[in-house]
Amino acid sequence: MSSATPEDVSAICLSLPETELGVSWGDRPTYKVPKGEKGKGFLLHRAPHRTAVDPATGEEYDDLLVIKTPTVEVKEELVADENTPFFTIDHFNNYKAVLVQQSRLGEISVEELREIITDAWLATAPKSLVRKFLADG
Repeated sequence: MSSATPEDVSAICLSLPETELGVSWGDRPTYKVPKGEKGKGFLLHRAPHRTAVDPATGEEYDDLLVIKTPTVEVKEELVADENTPFFTIDHFNNYKAVLVQQSRLGEISVEELREIITDAWLATAPKSLVRKFLADG
């Protein structure tokens, strides 16, 4: 089983139907579904910010991804699992998303990353697109 890389993020996102790389939160690269003006983000590259700092160095993380989760429970499961690099910060309390440093993606497999990103896509895509995707799968 191969370890995930930052390159896998883009490949997985863009392999999902009707997904495009756009921007949100001002200028942040964001994978959105569906394509076009109605697109909603399910994974975004977060800008360094004082709300997310490395506890060891005090430096702002500069390689964070925000990945939407289907539910708060799924978020809590991912964050609680010490075998994964996912975490959250106070800024994301009660928000269905986890954070992960791109530099730590190698701690999970490509398949685990694909499952988490696909769940984010499923939680964001229009219901008709989700039904078609699941029927074709």
